[in-house]
Parts: sequence; C-alpha cells; structure tokens
Amino acid sequence: MKPVTADDLAHLVGDLDLVAAGPLADAVAEAGEGGAEACGRALVRRELLTGFQLERLLKGDRRGYYFGRAKLLYQIGAGSFARVYRAIHRDTGGILAVKVLRNRYANDPGKCKSFRHEGEMGQMLRHPNIVAIDDVGEEAGASYITMEFVEGQTLRELVRIRGAVEPDKALELISQMTAGLEYAHRRGVTHRDLKASNVIISSTGQAKLVDFGLAGVDDSGDQSLARLEQPRTIDYATLEKLTGMKNDAVRSDIYFLGTVAYLLVAGTPPMAETRDRNQRSNPRRFETVVPLAKRCPDLPRDLTELIDRMMRLDPLERWQTVADIRRRVEAVQSRRHGGANGPAAVTEAADEQPRKGTVMLVESSEQAQQVLRDFLGKLGYRVLVTQSPQRALSRFAATPPPADCLIVSTRSLGEEAVQAFNGLAGDDQLAGVPAVLLLGSKQKSLRSLARADDRRRVVQMPVPSETMSAVLADLVGVRS
Repeated sequence: MKPVTADDLAHLVGDLDLVAAGPLADAVAEAGEGGAEACGRALVRRELLTGFQLERLLKGDRRGYYFGRAKLLYQIGAGSFARVYRAIHRDTGGILAVKVLRNRYANDPGKCKSFRHEGEMGQMLRHPNIVAIDDVGEEAGASYITMEFVEGQTLRELVRIRGAVEPDKALELISQMTAGLEYAHRRGVTHRDLKASNVIISSTGQAKLVDFGLAGVDDSGDQSLARLEQPRTIDYATLEKLTGMKNDAVRSDIYFLGTVAYLLVAGTPPMAETRDRNQRSNPRRFETVVPLAKRCPDLPRDLTELIDRMMRLDPLERWQTVADIRRRVEAVQSRRHGGANGPAAVTEAADEQPRKGTVMLVESSEQAQQVLRDFLGKLGYRVLVTQSPQRALSRFAATPPPADCLIVSTRSLGEEAVQAFNGLAGDDQLAGVPAVLLLGSKQKSLRSLARADDRRRVVQMPVPSETMSAVLADLVGVRS
C-alpha cells in the first residue's frame, strides 16, 4: 500500500528499519503537513534515505532493501543477467557491491545455478587482484552476491575515455592481472570469460579481475570446486574449435588476457566487439586479427612480442602458463627501468651478509626506499625492495618464499599498502607470512583500517631501532 501521509511513510520506514527512530521523528516534524513526499524529501535531504530507497518506498514496496547484511543504497550498474547496487554493511558500516539476479530469472534453475556458481567460485579466491566475494544467498526469492566494492571503472571504460595507456602503466596493469590469474590457476580455477569489462581498475590504479561466473576447475584444483560444471563463452568455444583444442582452459585464458592487453596498449580491441552470436562464433574473427606490432609500430618491441605471443592461434606457440607471462613482464619492466636495479624490479640492498634474516620492503618512493633500506640493513637484515604490493604478494605465494618477513610502507602507497597488508590474512597461501605495516609520520588515521594479529604488526614511524628490531625478531621467530 502506497504511503500518503508523513506518518504513513514514517511507519513504513520504521517497520523496514531503514532509519533510526530519533532522526526519523525529526524528519517527520520538518515535513509537517506536507505528506509522504515532503517527508521523503526531508529524509533524503538529511541523507537518511537515498533517492533509490525513497522511490521504492513511495510505491509501497516492502522488499528489496536488504540482501543478507547489506542495505542497498542505489543502483550502479545493470546487465541482461543482473543488477549491481552500492550498499552498506549493517554491522560494520563498510561499503559493499551487491549483485542481484533479475526477477525474470528467479524461476530459471539454470540461471540461478550459474549465478550461485559465480559466487561460490569467488568466495574461494582471495587475492588483491581479484574482487572478493563476501556472501552468496537468496532474499525473498531473489538470488544475490555481495562483494568487495571497488571505486573505479572497468578497463574497457578506462580505454574508451583515455585511449591507449602508455607502456609503463600498461605493463603494471598487465602484471597485476597476471598476478590474479596466476593465483586462480594455481588453485586449478580458470576464468573462461576474460574480457576488458571483467577487469576493474580502482581509483588507485589497481587491477582486479571480476565475474568468475563461467569459471572452470581442472583436475589439480580444489575438489570442492571440481564438482561444479565448466561452461565457457561463445568466444572461448569458437577459439578452441578453431585450434582443435577443446576445453583448453589455461591457454584460452592466456589468449583472452592477451586481447585485454592488446586493447590496453592499442586503444582499440583486436577483434570488433559485437553481441551477435553468429559473428562471435565465426572463426574469421580470430584469423584476421592485425598483429599488434603492425597496428602500433611505435610500441616497444618487447611489449608487442609479449602480447603477440599471448595471442598466437596455435596454443603450443602461446605462453604455456601465466607464470611464464609474469616472469617475462618482470623482465621487460626491469629492462625499461635500467636493469636489475631499476625501480620496477625487486632489488637487493648492497649491505653486509644477513645476520638475522631477509625482509622484503614495499615502497614506491626511491628516496624512502634508500632511507628504509639503510635503517633495516643496520638492524642486521638483508633487504629486498619492490615498488609494487601485488608483485610482493605474488613472490610470497611462491615456494620457497623470497624473505622471512614482508614490510609494507604506507608513506607513498597509502591505503593500497593497507589493503595488501590486510589481504595476507584472508589468503590461504599467504596467511602464514609475517608482515609489518609501516605507517608514515602523518598517516596515523590509517591505523584503524589495518588488521593486525600475532603474525602482522603495525608500526608508526618514526620508530626507535630497538623497537623495530624487537618486532622483526619476534615475527621472524614466529615464521621459523
């Protein structure tokens, strides 16, 4: 029933627990005799309701405000399959994204299963370069997925607005996408729907893979995942039919990672984008791709060779694993920045032989790198340095790990450093890594965002040598 008076609206808002009683009463008093719409405008003006919520309330809708512990604020995206909303967590106040299956599919078992598949896959993948899934469920007959909210835009939108991305930035984004995909592949999970619209670039420049709804699992993956079906897009199926390699999951992911990288550096996709199923199933789309070096002759040769090899039609001529791509990306970055001691590479401090262990420092400022490297070296530690939190996490996911402890500095990286630090505990492969978050002297506010425990400590700079030495000795001892 549609609310007519201010009291009608207030009762509805109160019943749905959308606004606390005190602020709600103040808004009703402000509206006076103005009716439900006037009261609603007062609530929106006071930022107690959003326009999206008010529109539904004035229609008398009593459902669709909450999904699990998430309260919807407004719609931020829509597709033929689902709508996506910005939401707030009722307990923590944190911002979430909520993906809700469209009503027309509520009674379609196949669509509901596919939707749950996406959520179940995502819940088992925890990596800084993969959008984290928080909850999968059903509310009032509607299936939903709540996930990490990433402030930013898709890679497709980024290129449409900015055009081709310059080589150094493109290499960093390729490196991050590779890190997320390599992590998924190590768990036996292939994406099977890699495309530019399924890569989100955050406002801080971090690439995150999203939408593992068509993900598949090979025999080496988690058995809990392996029970799920392995669908694929038309594009994947057409490529694999053309090359005679059916269900060539890993190398198909590599090919389509190449198409995303191609778009990134060329500013135009290698194949014309279309929704027409007949055109997408035509193998000529793959056979007529213009080589990147020909389309963009001014690009560095090692960059075009990297991407062209991802997109070789013969699967045996492609990179065979994402780890192969990662190593080549790191080599290209190192060469572009002056060799092994360049800022993009992981470098080793030229200090004395370690007496206490090895630490890896993440800091993007060269000046701060030198200061911290000297400081840690004097404490008796061998120091490896990298600019990229994602590269550091990728290195620690390998066996054996590169260092005894990870040190992440917020001085230049800010919240990106905190996210990497917090991400350790949520990743099965990284949960045992001892780590220190170094807060800059003017960044005390970031402490509240950091999640510390017995393996991960937060240290405010400047810090006395004795204090830092004790923290590192304790953490390195925990690892051993």
